[in-house]
Amino acid sequence: MHHTLKDYIARVLEQPRAQILLERPKEQNFGHYATPLAFMLAKERRKSPKDIALEIAKQLECGIDDKIFAQILPVGGFVNFFLAPELLARFAQDALKNGDNVGRGQQGDKILLEFVSANPTGPLHIGHARGAVLGDCLARLARHLGYDVCTEYYVNDAGNQIALLGLSVWLAARVILGLSATFPEKYYRGEYINEIAQNALQKLGKDAFAPEASAQLLAELATMGKDMMLHEIRDNLASLGIAFDSFVSEKSLYARWESVRAELVAKKGIYASEGKLWLASSAFGDEKDRVVVRDDGEPTYLAGDIIYHADKFKRDYDIYINIWGADHHGYIARVKAALQWLGFDSNRLEILLSQMVTLLKAGAPYKMSKRAGNFILLSDVVADVGSDVLRFVFLSKKSDTHLEFDVEDFKKQDSSNPVYYVHYAHARIHTLLARAQKSLSDLQDVSIAPLLGADSALQKDCADLAFLCLQLPQTIEDAFASRNLVKMTDYLKNLAGAFHKFYNAHKILQQPNELELLALCALVAQTLHLGLSLLGISAPTHMQKED
Repeated sequence: MHHTLKDYIARVLEQPRAQILLERPKEQNFGHYATPLAFMLAKERRKSPKDIALEIAKQLECGIDDKIFAQILPVGGFVNFFLAPELLARFAQDALKNGDNVGRGQQGDKILLEFVSANPTGPLHIGHARGAVLGDCLARLARHLGYDVCTEYYVNDAGNQIALLGLSVWLAARVILGLSATFPEKYYRGEYINEIAQNALQKLGKDAFAPEASAQLLAELATMGKDMMLHEIRDNLASLGIAFDSFVSEKSLYARWESVRAELVAKKGIYASEGKLWLASSAFGDEKDRVVVRDDGEPTYLAGDIIYHADKFKRDYDIYINIWGADHHGYIARVKAALQWLGFDSNRLEILLSQMVTLLKAGAPYKMSKRAGNFILLSDVVADVGSDVLRFVFLSKKSDTHLEFDVEDFKKQDSSNPVYYVHYAHARIHTLLARAQKSLSDLQDVSIAPLLGADSALQKDCADLAFLCLQLPQTIEDAFASRNLVKMTDYLKNLAGAFHKFYNAHKILQQPNELELLALCALVAQTLHLGLSLLGISAPTHMQKED
């Protein structure tokens, strides 16, 4: 609908479509939409915006005859529009017929979306889950809009953290066997390490752990632990409804380090100093240059990032999106600098940051996992509140802001629990349909035109509810374009609230216009279902408090 209106206005006014901005007035009494076009044309036409708005309103009066607008009002320099009931009814019927295809686009651009990429040295914790949900939902929205999306998990299976995993498993196995074990200051601990150690003992036998550890044994234990953790990570993500198209191994990419380093040296992006190799990242906005090879000859974590992003850009996607934890903020400038030195356009790389989560239970800090040692396991929280709650909560606040929530609040069955509130609206409609012995397909060809208008409170409320349903396609586009999924959760809460208010104000069953009212309710249900599915959230048709 939004695009149809822009096309119509651009054609009538003979203005470029890109110049037609449509805004939603804060007060619906001022119209469904308003355009500030007059302000944009004021300088060019050397007239006041108010005068130009009067001219635009007159030009668009044909829209009333075309059943596009019911009323056109110039307000100051704005031109405000009330949509014709016929237009709303037509788009509502199209939406009923199209179901989950409403708002589906044909963008076509290729997107490489990397997220989670947690080190495979332990289970996923609740902080990882926030970026996981954001990435998965961005992919869902992008695919709905027609983008060709590849979701990717970068497996950090090289470097010190993997070596430390192997050592930690070896030490845990020796403790299990009652052998001496001297623990370093930093090592991985928790029941999950013991589980890996027990598995290693079964596979390798006790004798393998009697002597001092060889480099080969530690490497084997590290690989064994990494593989077990990756399997668990996949299972944890699956519990949230998340699966990846691609897993890329950091270790496998290191074979390309020499060629990437040679290219950077040739382009003067890397230089030697103090026995180390430095990336000249300050040349492209970083606060200082960064070490990429230490004085012992070992590449740093940044070197792996450079190889990986060079590999990404050589795969020739149109858009690259990374979702990183907020603690990786400092890496943005240096990775982008490396891309510039390698001849790539770093502006094609977007990096979204995901802040940490504070979890409470009945007002007290959520209990940390004994199995993990010192953090809250994702699997524990999913088991406690479910995937739907976790997804909705994580998307209800911008990812770059701190999030705190109490899981007990999301077990309540009332309007204070937004997940329950939205679910209940969807289930309530399906209860109505069941009582009327109607299905969604029975109502696809029913026009809601007789319900729309402004002659009665019922007609006005029906028109408002239909208009709100028809905002979903634009909400999807806006949420993806801004990378702000709060727009989706806010929209669903508003729609659920509007329906509950409508339901409490008006009788629906056994009314003269029952069929049309049920069609409007079906439109709400379809809209809620599509919005929830794009967030990876279920849409129940039956709930305990149904009436």
